[in-house]
Amino acid sequence: MTVSDRIRVKNVRVLSDDHYTLKTTTFEWRRASGEWQTQARETYDRGNGATLLPYNLTRRTVVLVRQFRYPAYVNGYDDLLIEAAAGLLDNESPEVRIRAEAEEETGYRLGEVRKVFEAFMSPGAVTEKLHFFVAEYEPAMRIGSGGGIASEGEEIEVLELPIDEALAMIGDGRIVDAKTIMLLQYAAMNIF
Repeated sequence: MTVSDRIRVKNVRVLSDDHYTLKTTTFEWRRASGEWQTQARETYDRGNGATLLPYNLTRRTVVLVRQFRYPAYVNGYDDLLIEAAAGLLDNESPEVRIRAEAEEETGYRLGEVRKVFEAFMSPGAVTEKLHFFVAEYEPAMRIGSGGGIASEGEEIEVLELPIDEALAMIGDGRIVDAKTIMLLQYAAMNIF
């Protein structure tokens, strides 16, 4: 039996369609016992995205960004967030978008980008699936200052950090972004 055989959607209502889409859905779920149970869930649809960790083996460094994130702030995080470059797909392939995001946010025009995995980041409420990439970089690949797109509200600082320092920043709480933690741990286990 597939999941599709176990669900009957009864009602979908849009609660907000301002910047992204928030819906509430009532459905029946067939439990393992065979009993049908009515449930309701809200889902936030902001589209799928991609994220990337540029790394330099010789220098043992990675490139991250630092920026303000209102949802983290309103949840008690009173600092700028240190993250891997990322963005929504906007109807492009993950590879095309992550190259553009890397250039916009970090200023690096990368060569080969390698997809390493996909993950749902908060599947209990958010529909977004992220495509995770890594790419080697060299200082000569930096063609601009990065910083994001000001008209989209971005004000991004580019950070080049030793991998060991970036990993230590997870432990001491300076890096708290899940996608970044996942990419740094991937790099520690598979690249460096």
